[in-house]
Amino acid sequence: MIYLDNGATTLRKPECVKEALLEAMASMGNSGRGVHDASLYAGRTIYRARESLAELLGAAAPEQVAFTANATESLNLVLGGLFGPGDHVITTVCEHNSVLRPLYRLQGVELSVLPVKAAVDSKDGRYIGILAYDELESLLRPNTKALIITHASNLTGNITDLERAAAFTKKHSLLLIVDAAQTAGTVPMDMERMGIDVLCFTGHKGLYGPQGTGGLCVRPGLSIRPLKVGGSGIHSFDREHPSEMPAALEAGTLNGHGIAGLGAAARWLLETGVEQIRAREQALLRRFVDGVKEVEGVTLYGNPDLDRRTGIQSLNIRDYDSARVADWLYEDYGIAVRGGAHCAPLMHEALGTREQGAVRFSFSYFNTEAEADEAAAAVRELAEE
Repeated sequence: MIYLDNGATTLRKPECVKEALLEAMASMGNSGRGVHDASLYAGRTIYRARESLAELLGAAAPEQVAFTANATESLNLVLGGLFGPGDHVITTVCEHNSVLRPLYRLQGVELSVLPVKAAVDSKDGRYIGILAYDELESLLRPNTKALIITHASNLTGNITDLERAAAFTKKHSLLLIVDAAQTAGTVPMDMERMGIDVLCFTGHKGLYGPQGTGGLCVRPGLSIRPLKVGGSGIHSFDREHPSEMPAALEAGTLNGHGIAGLGAAARWLLETGVEQIRAREQALLRRFVDGVKEVEGVTLYGNPDLDRRTGIQSLNIRDYDSARVADWLYEDYGIAVRGGAHCAPLMHEALGTREQGAVRFSFSYFNTEAEADEAAAAVRELAEE
C-alpha cells in the first residue's frame, strides 16, 4: 500500500515511538499517585514529554503544556473554557469542524467568519482558498474577545499568515488561539515568539505519536475553565479542582502509555529537525504536483505558491465523485488517500466543491519519490479514462 493519507493520521512512525510504548506498557504506573518506582517512572516520562513538546512548540515552560486525547478535545476545552454569553469571537472559513462545532454550540456567543479573498486560479476559475486578511478589521466589535484560526487548512494545505493574525490580535488586545493539528511537527513554530496565547495540537499526525494523544500549550497567566474536574493526585481535600497548570486542565488518569510514545516522537523530531521534515514533505509535494498540474481534467486546489503549503494537495478529476476516485485509487492502484468533505464544510463551500468533495493526497517524511511518482501516474490514467 502507498499510504498518502497522512493528513488524517501518520501511519509510519519512528521506531522509537513503538519502543517507548512497549516499555511504558511493561513499566508504567499512575503518575502522581504514589512514590513507588512504577508511579515515579510514569511521572518522569510524562514530564519529559512536556519538556520536549514545550521546546518543540515554543511554549514558555513544560508546565504550560497540558495533555488531552486529541486536538478536538483541546479545542472544546479552550473554547468552552474561555467564552460565554455576550462575547464575540472571529474565526475563518478554513476551520475544521473541531473548531466550528464547539463554537456553534456556545450559547450567547456571537461569531464572525473571515472569508477567502476573491483570488482565483486563472486556469480553472476556482478559489485557491487564501484568507482575506484585509477584512479582519471589519469584523471587529466592541465585545470581540479572540481570533480562533487554523495554522493550516486540512483541505488545501494553505498555511495561515500567523504574523498578520498576531499583529491584529495584539493591536486590539485579543486572544490568538491556534489550531495546529496540521502543522505541529511539520512546520517550525515558536508559540511565544509568534504571539500565540493558546496552541492546540494532536499527537497522531505530524507529531508522529500514537492516536489518542494531544494537548494544548497555554500562555502563562491565562486561566481556562476546565472541561472536566476530578482526581488530580494533589490537594485531595479541596472541594475545588487545582488551579495551577497543568493539573488545572488534566483531571483523572492521563494516557501515560500514549504520552510516552508522543514524548519519544517529539524528541525524534527535535533530533531530526522540523526544518528537515518540512523540506522532505515539500520536495514530495512538488514532485507530485509537477506530475499532475498540466493534466487535462484535473483541478488542483490551494495556494499555487507551494512554499505556503503543507504537504497536502487536494484535487478533483473531471466531475467524478471524490469518494469514488479515492476508492478507485485504492482498489486499482493500492494508493490510500482521503475523499469527501474532510470535516471542512466552509472551505468546500468557498471552493465550490460542496457536492463533489475533493481527493486529498497528504505526504509525510516517510514517503518516497517513487510513491509520489506512482500517485501522479495514477491520477493521469484516471483523468484519461
